[in-house]
Amino acid sequence: MAAMAIASSLRGAARRSALIRLALDSVGRQNMIQMVQLRWIAVIGQILTIVYVVQMYEVRLPLVQMANVISILICLNLFSLFFPQRNATVYRWQIFFGLCGDVAVLTALLYCSGGATNPFVFLYLLQVTLAAMLLDGWLTWMIVGLTTVCFTALTKYYQPLQLPEHSRYTLFELHILGMLVCFALNAGLLVIFVNRITSILRGREERLAELRQREVEEDLIVRMGLLASGAAHELGTPLATLSVILGDWRRMPEFRDRPELLEEIGDMEEQVRRCKTIVTGILLSAGEARGESLGITTPQRFMDELVAEWRAKRHVPTLDYDFDQDAELPADLSIVSDSALKQVICNVLDNALEASPQWLAFEVRCTAQTLSMQVRDFGRGFAPEILAQLGKPYQSTKGKPGGGLGLFLVVNVIRKLGGSVTAENLIGGGALVSMSLPLASLAIGGSHES
Repeated sequence: MAAMAIASSLRGAARRSALIRLALDSVGRQNMIQMVQLRWIAVIGQILTIVYVVQMYEVRLPLVQMANVISILICLNLFSLFFPQRNATVYRWQIFFGLCGDVAVLTALLYCSGGATNPFVFLYLLQVTLAAMLLDGWLTWMIVGLTTVCFTALTKYYQPLQLPEHSRYTLFELHILGMLVCFALNAGLLVIFVNRITSILRGREERLAELRQREVEEDLIVRMGLLASGAAHELGTPLATLSVILGDWRRMPEFRDRPELLEEIGDMEEQVRRCKTIVTGILLSAGEARGESLGITTPQRFMDELVAEWRAKRHVPTLDYDFDQDAELPADLSIVSDSALKQVICNVLDNALEASPQWLAFEVRCTAQTLSMQVRDFGRGFAPEILAQLGKPYQSTKGKPGGGLGLFLVVNVIRKLGGSVTAENLIGGGALVSMSLPLASLAIGGSHES
């Protein structure tokens, strides 16, 4: 059992590692998409700015050289747009080289339009801000160093802006106007894209926190399974001993001649058999079949037998049980008789019976894709804090030490089968627990785990 638990933990760790890697890859792709959108804004802004400056202020610019630079930026953007679709993972170095390309294009445009005297030189701060948010420390400092070198080079190497002799504006006036436009552009883009990137990173942290919580819950399940299996094994020997002793008592003259004692011995044997059944169920749920083969059944037979066994062991005045299967499904549709699923359904029914001893309803619907189950009762319903923390361990209003594990196990077993569990309070009173899982998870050869 310990080896099985370790193997289960390793499989769970592998699944969690894959999910964490998927979450990080998704964030990388989203960040790359944000950079692509920013570049399209840059392309449009650069074209409009060049056209506006040339037409309104008659500034002489090397339009052919600047058009070539903008074409390079468009090609870089198209490459960045389609590259993540061909490669699932977007690494930080890819974002780093993308930012380096943006810095190079901006530097080339500034070289053609006044160098460091161009007020749009402060757009370097936008690249530095994005690097600080998207890259590691040393990569960010490399972007800082690159922009500093480019800024310094533009103070010496550039093509000066040229105004016509009859221009009504001076270079200083255009510089002040350009600074105003650059400030508004920098501020607007930073607000928009920093908020977007922050939202992406916050979503990543939430997904990672959820995965870590699942890791804690699965670890708790493994430890509970080890405890339950160990207890079941330990109980097997004394129960067998009790069964032998009671059999000997039944044959002894002191008991054989007294019917009232024989009746009590029969009751004791029945309780021992019930304990053995419970122990067997625990071992089955833990993955140890005690030599018994895996059962194959149909959805309706599985549910009918489950309800019949549950009714036989508990006093239920009224249980409204209904099974509905789509007409197009074959009546002999085969599924695996999953003992863990049976146990969690009985757990939900037990909770409903405890809340509503006089009446409860159990409705099952089987479609081609889904097996849906609903348990309703007329009890007091769930407390708000229980609904808010559905499926979390030790969330109980019964006041019992270690309570609140029933729904925790229900949620986790159904989730392991690829399904979901919801709970709600009904308007007319009582509560409704809905369980839904893909029928493929119970199909023969399906990818379910007991």
